[in-house]
Amino acid sequence: MKAILKFIKDWTLPLAMITGVLFYKFFDLLSPSTPYLIFCMLLLTFSKLTPRKVRLSPLHLWLVSIQIVGSIALYFALFKYNTVLAESALICVLAPTATSAAVVTGMLGGSVASLTTYTLISNLMVAIVAPILFSLIGSQSDLVFMDSFLQICLKIGPLLVLPLLLAWGMQKFTPKIHRKLMSFHGLTFYIWALALMIVTGKTVSFIFKQENPDVGAELLIAFAGLLICCLQFLIGRKIGKKYNKTIAGGQGLMQKNTILAIWMAQSFLNPVSSIGPASYVLWQNTLNSWQLWKKRKNDTAENSENEE
Repeated sequence: MKAILKFIKDWTLPLAMITGVLFYKFFDLLSPSTPYLIFCMLLLTFSKLTPRKVRLSPLHLWLVSIQIVGSIALYFALFKYNTVLAESALICVLAPTATSAAVVTGMLGGSVASLTTYTLISNLMVAIVAPILFSLIGSQSDLVFMDSFLQICLKIGPLLVLPLLLAWGMQKFTPKIHRKLMSFHGLTFYIWALALMIVTGKTVSFIFKQENPDVGAELLIAFAGLLICCLQFLIGRKIGKKYNKTIAGGQGLMQKNTILAIWMAQSFLNPVSSIGPASYVLWQNTLNSWQLWKKRKNDTAENSENEE
């Protein structure tokens, strides 16, 4: 039984995506639950973070600047060539750091505290910047700016900010409830798996419903996701190296909350642009798997040398 559970956990990513593809009609019906699942994941993640642990550093400022400036720059560089490609590139860079990034950073021997702080910063940044950008370029750009901005704020703001306020409020005023919440932290993994099935199903459903799909353009969007993933990884590591946080820098900039990114793309941009962050799921997890394999290989080699 333990072997089966370990197999399922090790292969959750491909199993979740395959399930979402095979039963896309069913999971498409569950798509309205996506923001609630994101809320729960963030609440459980932020429940482990106390205000005293939040310490800003120059690294965080560099990374958040790249998220904002880089996403806008990529959009303007591509939108005359292909608007959907531009939107996809924007969302792949703008998306906040994944809630699981701190776990991977710890497994690789990086600074968990620094990465956890950046997860908070990047989510708050998106809550502020995304409504502005989506109001100007998204599906609601034909509305009066302030009307569009407020509508998007009401959808994104509570989703990203309320989990933090609720988690910290419980820490201060209801510590017993907070401790109980902490005991459910392991559920984050399973909520993520369910959310991944749902957004995969919705993406596949949209692809099949297209009347005249441009397969070439969609493959280009997926390939662009690979390039953006690798580029963010390398830039993040280079900047992180200057502050002795190479791993945290690379993971912070590269490992994205793709569930949130896909939901935002499907909700506020051209739904085809969600193919970018959907493919990004594969790219970033492939890169993470390679890093963890390399780390295990190096650790095994070091242990062998020590035994000799």
